[in-house]
Amino acid sequence: MINNSCIYIGDVIHKRFRPKQHFFRYKVFSLFIDLSELKKIEKEVSFFSYNKFNLISFFDIDHGSRDGESLEKWVKKNLAKIQIYNENIKIKLLCYPRIFGYVFNPLSIFFIYDENNYLISILYEVKNTFGEQHTYVFKTEKNRNLTENSCNKKFHVSPFIEMDCKYFFKILNPEQKLSVIINQSDNEGKLLFASQDGVRRELNSKNLIFSYISHPLMTFKVIAAIHFEAFKLWLKGIRFVKKRIKIKNNITYET
Repeated sequence: MINNSCIYIGDVIHKRFRPKQHFFRYKVFSLFIDLSELKKIEKEVSFFSYNKFNLISFFDIDHGSRDGESLEKWVKKNLAKIQIYNENIKIKLLCYPRIFGYVFNPLSIFFIYDENNYLISILYEVKNTFGEQHTYVFKTEKNRNLTENSCNKKFHVSPFIEMDCKYFFKILNPEQKLSVIINQSDNEGKLLFASQDGVRRELNSKNLIFSYISHPLMTFKVIAAIHFEAFKLWLKGIRFVKKRIKIKNNITYET
């Protein structure tokens, strides 16, 4: 039995307020993976593979340094930059899996727990459709069910939103329910609301195949939906923001 990893089935919502209103909602499922359980999951859960092709799979190279480096090593290296040196940590990652070998994760979240199972850090790993990635690293206050973080935007994501913005993250510690909320504001006020919610399901063969059947080819639909919604924003006459710099993997340590 898989004890510390699970599936969350729910919705992703985006609501834009300015200069034109825009709204969408999509059904998704995510894996919430204890990295130490990956080999056990591969062994016990049908249709799932770790660093190998399958209907559903997880590859280290999709996250972190994206060069095959151990994700645990990568996380600990970055935690040391914010003076967290605890070796007895538990690392859980909320993300979409690969489906038939493909995934695009606009946002993946690393949850870092200490030996007493207190949340001590969160890493928000953001990707854009140009193949780039930026990770925002935060410390968190121990023994709190609700975590709130904020920082200036440092990474080009949407070609319809300027860089001069601020993010406000609000996350419930994932348990029976998942709730991730991101508000984005600029100098004129609230600009965008985004959220992902979900209900926990045990990670087993039955639930994994059910998740796929109820969300067929989901990861392909994610990238298609991003371009479809961008096209609708363009039709609404929202100004295109040109990307100014090229990066591969950036990391900032937030306070």
